[in-house]
Amino acid sequence: MSFEYYLQSMHMDIKNGISPSKVFLGNTEKTYLYVIDFLVDRFPSISKDEWLARMEQSLVLDQDGIPLSSHAVYSSNTYIYYYRQVEHEEPIPFEEIIIYQDDHLLIADKPHFLPVTPGGHYLQETLLVRLKNKTGLQDLSPIHRIDRETAGLVAFSKKAQDRNLYQALFRERAVEKGYEAIAPYRHELSNQFPIHYQSRLEESEVFIQMHEVPGESNSDTVIHLMEIKGLWAKYQLQLGSGKKHQLRVHMSALGIPIKNDLIYPELQAHVKTGHDFSQPLQLLAKELRFKDPITGLEHYFSSQQALHL
Repeated sequence: MSFEYYLQSMHMDIKNGISPSKVFLGNTEKTYLYVIDFLVDRFPSISKDEWLARMEQSLVLDQDGIPLSSHAVYSSNTYIYYYRQVEHEEPIPFEEIIIYQDDHLLIADKPHFLPVTPGGHYLQETLLVRLKNKTGLQDLSPIHRIDRETAGLVAFSKKAQDRNLYQALFRERAVEKGYEAIAPYRHELSNQFPIHYQSRLEESEVFIQMHEVPGESNSDTVIHLMEIKGLWAKYQLQLGSGKKHQLRVHMSALGIPIKNDLIYPELQAHVKTGHDFSQPLQLLAKELRFKDPITGLEHYFSSQQALHL
């Protein structure tokens, strides 16, 4: 979850499901006369003209919630707040479904291609912002994540005071997470299922990829063969740890990369150039099972979506 999005203030207004980001104006070696000079320097990917436009729309505020103008003077040891904007955000033409909610918890069934949280080129077209706008629950927060390309279940905490209790379930591996995937069938693996695959995953130097490295395992996946149809098979994947791209890396390492994966085993050139909505990654976060730390209820949720061979 990005610094820009999650340093939030509880007393600032929510605009279109977006909370303002919080930035500290410290004592820096470089001297700034105006706030806008600092912002241009601090966020080089955002032009001065864009900051001026945000200020004209009252989207940059001081720590008391008062809009700042282009002539606002830099004041050390204070905070400012700003609302993110994304120009020309591409609509994601698929809808999420809320499959469960109570006073503390909300479970959503996310479509392929929709990011869970804002970041990069995605803001309004994210599961979190869509749900905030749909439900009016401004303290809604995801308690775990799945990849943008992956479809399926995502759990949210409704109340800020409950968030850590639910997140602790995932940190302590007290949640059973079941996935399904379509991938090639390899006859030479047929007598090895269920496969308990473990490896050490770290960030790769290649854009957005993870890779396996020597050392103590920090990721584990149990893989079951569910169904075979010609050259393809459906697999059930049980996640022990929750490393970035873990299932995709493990399946690729076994020689059965998930169908329509544009990142593993080789990064495809057109990953950066937009969406091909006709070929979603064949990976589904199908099941969640856990004991609710607040109500004591034994929860079991299953995605309404399905993968077909």
